[in-house]
Amino acid sequence: MIQHAPTSERPPAYHTLTRLPPYPDPLTAAYEPVELADRGYPRPELERDGWQSLDGRWDFALDPDATWSVPSQVRWTRSIIVPFAPETTASGIGDTSFYRACWYRKKFMVPEIQPGERILLHFGAVDYAAVVWVNGHPAGYHEGGYTPFTVDMTYFVRSGERAHVVVRAEDDPHDLAKPRGKQDWQLEPHSIWYPRTTGIWQTVWMETVPGTWIGNVRWTSNLERYEIGIEAWLHGARRDGLRLNVKLSVDGKVLADDTYMVIAGEVHRRIALSDPGIDDFRNEILWSPERPVLIRAELNLWGGRGELIDAARSYTAIRGVGTRNGRFMLNGRPYYLRMVLDQGYWPESGISAPSDEALRRDVELAKAMGFNGVRKHQKIESPRYLYWADTLGLLVWEEMPSAYRFTKQSVDRLTREWTAVIDRDYSHPCIITWVPFNESWGVPDLPAIEAQRHYVQALYHLTKTLDPTRPVVGNDGWESAATDIIGIHDYDADPKRIARRYDTPDVVPQLLQQVGPAGRLITLEGYEHRGQPLIVTECGGIAYASDEQVTWGYSRSASAVEYAARYTALINALQSLPLLAGFCYTQFADTYQEANGLLFADRTPKIPLHDIAVATGGRLDARMQALGLSSTDHLT
Repeated sequence: MIQHAPTSERPPAYHTLTRLPPYPDPLTAAYEPVELADRGYPRPELERDGWQSLDGRWDFALDPDATWSVPSQVRWTRSIIVPFAPETTASGIGDTSFYRACWYRKKFMVPEIQPGERILLHFGAVDYAAVVWVNGHPAGYHEGGYTPFTVDMTYFVRSGERAHVVVRAEDDPHDLAKPRGKQDWQLEPHSIWYPRTTGIWQTVWMETVPGTWIGNVRWTSNLERYEIGIEAWLHGARRDGLRLNVKLSVDGKVLADDTYMVIAGEVHRRIALSDPGIDDFRNEILWSPERPVLIRAELNLWGGRGELIDAARSYTAIRGVGTRNGRFMLNGRPYYLRMVLDQGYWPESGISAPSDEALRRDVELAKAMGFNGVRKHQKIESPRYLYWADTLGLLVWEEMPSAYRFTKQSVDRLTREWTAVIDRDYSHPCIITWVPFNESWGVPDLPAIEAQRHYVQALYHLTKTLDPTRPVVGNDGWESAATDIIGIHDYDADPKRIARRYDTPDVVPQLLQQVGPAGRLITLEGYEHRGQPLIVTECGGIAYASDEQVTWGYSRSASAVEYAARYTALINALQSLPLLAGFCYTQFADTYQEANGLLFADRTPKIPLHDIAVATGGRLDARMQALGLSSTDHLT
């Protein structure tokens, strides 16, 4: 595997690096069984007491040709640290060769459960297809490497006794017809693709629930009506006479305390909040990156005799997103997007964060560099990252990892998993845009083949059906056939040429009808501009690293001074263009051989954070003036 240069070999910064307050380095911490506090509650939008992490050391075996089919055939010769993939050094395995399957086994004590209660086994994500046995019994199957699933262990285990779980994960490294994102199909990472991820890569945990429990909750914010919509679904035994109490509060102040009858195991209600009046008061409760106000929710399920059956905690927010007259809108006002593309990889642990603190740190670093949003690129991020983005205030574009072939199987797989992604993450206020396709990956003949255009259009409309509250970018980068935002990928290294290319709104018809900066049509024939915002959603990619033989970028700087100057010039050029509604710089951190991050792979800044932040937002006042806004309008 290609390795990064040691810290001592990095190019020198031109003065002392500016850092955020120190915190324990997650990349040098021990990878022995992880404390709960280190990884956080795995499902932050529906939290209840009575859970236990199973992260830590598991028995492990590689099955290169996927020849074993049942646990009795497995030869357990190694151990692995979950939730890190076997390709990573954090797992204790560090095997980046080709293998189609691997096996896991964990022995544990079953918690004491009362009659009628159930014990659930949750998997945050297993790549790609997982079969689960509990005490030797087949207990569950799931396909999809980026979405969670749950196994009910109740009937296979005994309260207070030892049990064991076996997981078989199958992930053909050469299969290009499944959603795989940046996972390379070649033995060594090449170009913009990175090492593969096989098996368990998010937290595994147990949860004790009552016989009837709150299984899912979904929140919908309506800014215009000043309402919060709640949908809740009960799981388990069907019972009559149930009622769900919902209490909403902000900083201890109660906003609503309502009880609803459960009908057919579901609750669907809109909670109208008391309108505080003028904007000064309304804005106090609106969620934005500058003021990330969360509404805390307490959920209590009551039985017909007045008994408390289940209790859980959740959160939501009041915020609205959309597009209007060529602008992105946040909370009813034009809002300029200053985003950074984030691959979400760490050197030792791949796509699994080393700790919950590492996820929080990434959100803090993005904000410290002056960005108000990230485009999570070709990865469905851990719910803990979205929790920190919700809590600290960072906008997120969520993008589906691509398959690279257009077949019936790939269509089925990606559509099914994308639907599950939206279902998992719908309620996060930080998510402002859905992106089902990137750069025509998986639809390589989009301009010529009608079926591929229908596929892009179908997923655009499916996404709008599942979530009509957010903009959808049907195919980011070029060849738009259905989209609410026209995303353009432009890696031109000359800021002056970029400034000329997007000079005024008058250039739009010519710009979109001709071959774009990447040599591809920006919009396909018949799908011309209808007033959607234009955003340069990939740009920059300026590399700065000493190991030029094994790293690359879209362009390269020879020194920190040059790097800072080029970044500043590019961002100033982009922010001076009234035509654009925002930008997304490539990228947040160096990722394996791709050395074009603002940070090194270990999150050390290449130039001081303060200097990056000034460059990122330094022309913001001028940008607001160009839009006819005051310099504080973006705060609301």
